[in-house]
Amino acid sequence: MQLRAGEYPILNWMLEPVTGDGNRELERIERNPMRSYQLFNHTSRNPDASTRRLFLQRASAVALLPIAGRSMGATEVKHKVALIGCGGRAGTHRDEFKKIAEIAWVCDPDKQRLAQFEKETGAKGTTDLRRILDDKEVQAVVISTPDHWHAPAAIMACNAGKHVYVEKPCSHNFIEGAKLLEAARRNNVVVQHGTQSRSNRLVVDAIQMIKEGVIGDVLMAKAWNVQRRANIGKSVPSAVPDHVDYDTWVGPASFIPYQENRFHYAWHWWHNFGTGDIGNDGAHEIDIARWGLGVEGFPTSAAAIGGKYYFDDDQQFPDHATCVFEWPGDGQVGHRRQLMFEMRIWSKNYPYNCDCGIEFHGTRGMLMVSKRGKLMLWSEDNKIVEDPKPKEVIALPESHQADFLQSIESGKRPSADIEIGHHSTALIHLANIAVRTGVQLAFDPTTQTITNDAKANAMLGRAYRDQGHWSIPR
Repeated sequence: MQLRAGEYPILNWMLEPVTGDGNRELERIERNPMRSYQLFNHTSRNPDASTRRLFLQRASAVALLPIAGRSMGATEVKHKVALIGCGGRAGTHRDEFKKIAEIAWVCDPDKQRLAQFEKETGAKGTTDLRRILDDKEVQAVVISTPDHWHAPAAIMACNAGKHVYVEKPCSHNFIEGAKLLEAARRNNVVVQHGTQSRSNRLVVDAIQMIKEGVIGDVLMAKAWNVQRRANIGKSVPSAVPDHVDYDTWVGPASFIPYQENRFHYAWHWWHNFGTGDIGNDGAHEIDIARWGLGVEGFPTSAAAIGGKYYFDDDQQFPDHATCVFEWPGDGQVGHRRQLMFEMRIWSKNYPYNCDCGIEFHGTRGMLMVSKRGKLMLWSEDNKIVEDPKPKEVIALPESHQADFLQSIESGKRPSADIEIGHHSTALIHLANIAVRTGVQLAFDPTTQTITNDAKANAMLGRAYRDQGHWSIPR
């Protein structure tokens, strides 16, 4: 069934845009099929909507309404999975995999977080992921670590014969992403990328309409991530908390002393551990934009300008960036494609009142979709098209996690297969390199190198620990 405006008045209150801290609450219920049928015409915003209390009230209201949309059946067997990383995003995976699998292990170098997950799952706990990989009964691992551990842990898991669900971005740098793709194919295992919009009803319907030609040939996509992030302040190295195995937390990265504002969550904003917000929230919108644009492989040109425009703090990545990528096709007029990504993590003013979204510009119209629950369509003469729907509705699993397990059973590629993940994540890495070097990058998709700047090309990889580490990808 499809929910329509007016049928359930409670939706007009419950589904107003939620921003700020509310983004995390939205992220936690994105797996709910109801999100795919949020009303599309909200323009007003409750200034208190970001509060956790209000959002939980809204989320509770969802349970009282009929479930919309089709979903594929549940998995037929109870897989044994392990959660590697017990931070914020891992909480969503814990809740989802508890429904459809047996959580056999949990792993984290923060013993407080580890103890909490042990209690909540009844699973065995460890600070060393190698114990999990040695367990022959574990079929799959779910990696929700800081970015610098994503590819190293995933590659080790592939080599141990485990299937892998790896959070976005799938790699800290381009070369690690390529190595992860190679490891997945060599070991013939399923690797699902944590860009869950690939299993989101509204987004899938939007992409299907584009494929059906509703806006003609799509020549350009523009994505954005606009929100007000927190100032991480200025700090200095300090003693490691007693409950943290910091050596394991740093893992393969260059070893730098513990500092509070580059540890939990704040690691996103440091070159040694994260990929900035282009690689954090931007990973979703960049992936959707590339999907709808219909391009394959890597772009040949990438340019980005930006920097720290707002926050006077320790974070190293930009708080403002404008990034552009181009695929030349065969060089003929009409065959080139362009993707633009805008990031402003200092602003509270959003296009279409959505902190994230994508515009697809076609030769016969424009389509806008946001995973926040908005879909809008314009005709070639710039008129709104009411109630847009695809001609064919693609069957979807109950969740992105269920899609992963079903792919293990069927042997088919998951909706966000690692090749898709690597190609989308490559744009993140190229954008970050372009911002840091100030160079418009010429990229050769065949050799997978940056051909016009040696310093930029070296940044496709990373520096590891001087003394080595057992997790460094080979």
